[in-house]
Amino acid sequence: MAEQPLNALQRSLRPPLVALAYFTRIPIPAWVGYRDDDLDRAARWFPLIGIAVGCIVALVWWLGVHVFPLRVALGLSLVASVLLTGAFHEDGLADAIDGFGGGYTRERVLEIMHDSRIGSFGAIALILALWLKLEALAALPQAWIAPALVAAHAASRWLAVSLLCTLDYVRPEGKAKPVATRLGGAGLLIATVCGLLPLGLLPGWQAALLALPLLALLRIAVSRYLRQRIGGYTGDALGMTQQLAELLLYLGWLAWVHNAWRFI
Repeated sequence: MAEQPLNALQRSLRPPLVALAYFTRIPIPAWVGYRDDDLDRAARWFPLIGIAVGCIVALVWWLGVHVFPLRVALGLSLVASVLLTGAFHEDGLADAIDGFGGGYTRERVLEIMHDSRIGSFGAIALILALWLKLEALAALPQAWIAPALVAAHAASRWLAVSLLCTLDYVRPEGKAKPVATRLGGAGLLIATVCGLLPLGLLPGWQAALLALPLLALLRIAVSRYLRQRIGGYTGDALGMTQQLAELLLYLGWLAWVHNAWRFI
């Protein structure tokens, strides 16, 4: 059967839906299909996918907190996040930490990252990251939790994608190879708007502004570290960056809420 031509609305929806299929386990309509060049433009939609994931995770928390204690509801939201993405970014965090923790040369770091088995460094990093997320979110005022989830999921993915502007992909193949193109122009603008606009959901403009220097400092640190250790980025490094950024935002906002009286 010949492929049916897409209407204008379908053509405009194809790129973000392809990105949704790549970055999550959420099913997409069959009419979207797949072409070899689809994923070349997927990275710009990564923060938009973060908004979608953040909204679903926030909804799970909101529903759960009406039935369960706060920490259980937050635990369910973390489970939802992992299920929605297939642990895509958590896997990157574990593999990257295993590589950087166990490898002394560039070649050895990349070899360890490529190994699907998780080591002690990666396991410890996952446990600590999930625990700190849970504790930081639980310590926030409840009015902050839903907007913090949406904003952090979007902004952390923007930070990871921003590495594509200045770093090169260091593998001939791998999980990030389909999106391993320099990001700039309209693509960077789309990613930036989708990644940073949800910061406006946070209670108070100070919290939104606080996120910007935190993200900037983390990007400088991660970019410099990746250049020194492996000469660029890998898919696992992007996953690690997303996880670190998400956690840093939760901790930063918690520090602000906990110590805001000192700045008044």
